[in-house]
Amino acid sequence: MLRHILVAIDKSVASHQAFNTALELAQALEAKLTLVHVLDIFDPASPQRPHPSANSYSLDLDKLLRENYERQWAEFVQHYDALLKQQQQQAKAMGIACDSQQPYGPPGSTLCRVARDCQADVILVGSHARRGLSEMLLGSVSNYITHHAPCSVMVIHPESSRNAGSTRESAAMMAAGSVI
Repeated sequence: MLRHILVAIDKSVASHQAFNTALELAQALEAKLTLVHVLDIFDPASPQRPHPSANSYSLDLDKLLRENYERQWAEFVQHYDALLKQQQQQAKAMGIACDSQQPYGPPGSTLCRVARDCQADVILVGSHARRGLSEMLLGSVSNYITHHAPCSVMVIHPESSRNAGSTRESAAMMAAGSVI
């Protein structure tokens, strides 16, 4: 029986769909949710780190750039913290036990570690549908998780129209012990 669902959270459409699917599954299965947004300095959406100059005359500029980066990073963290809290409140309003985490690290391995630590029964993750060169350069978190997770994985594809109507069937299959 599935008692604990981990959901990977970011700002993508697929992540939003994964969260909505997780809400329906958690409600149908009376499972707990753990929402996780991984803070990754290499994420293209995160603030870009400044590069220190080799010129000793620009120490003041380097200091200003570093302070600006630290401010932007704090805003980035606060933005996702607010998103996680809003989604947590939405789950709790539906009677679903829910917590959230925002660990640092590479997304794939960090999500797998969190799933292992919190003993999640399944991970729901949205697919950004990267292919070819962009998948090679940016990686595929869903692909990594599929191959390294300590539990079952459900990948939500944003372009899939099947996602909307299949949640009840997925919940029944998962309750029966089927691996998705």
